[in-house]
Amino acid sequence: MKKITLIALSLCLVLAVQSCNNNDDLVQTPKRDGSIETILSCEHKEGFDVLTTTHKIWVKNQMVNVITRHDTLPSLGQTSVTGEDGDGNTRQAQIPKEYEFYITVQ
Repeated sequence: MKKITLIALSLCLVLAVQSCNNNDDLVQTPKRDGSIETILSCEHKEGFDVLTTTHKIWVKNQMVNVITRHDTLPSLGQTSVTGEDGDGNTRQAQIPKEYEFYITVQ
């Protein structure tokens, strides 16, 4: 069971890194003289997901406010993935499906 969990986590990490590598607009550090930094994360719980949205408000190089919101979302269920362990063995693992994030700025 530990190997399957390790395989699933490794595959998720690889997918996350690959998706970041495809983004030409990736910001390392936001400008802090007047900006809003938004952080989105989704944590899988038993039967539901928790979306955490955090906004950091920067004015004149100082963080003046942090707004955090937690929302409960329905779980998307499980998906089957194929992964390889350190010994080269290929296995199937069930991992939670991930929400896709789309951000519209107006």
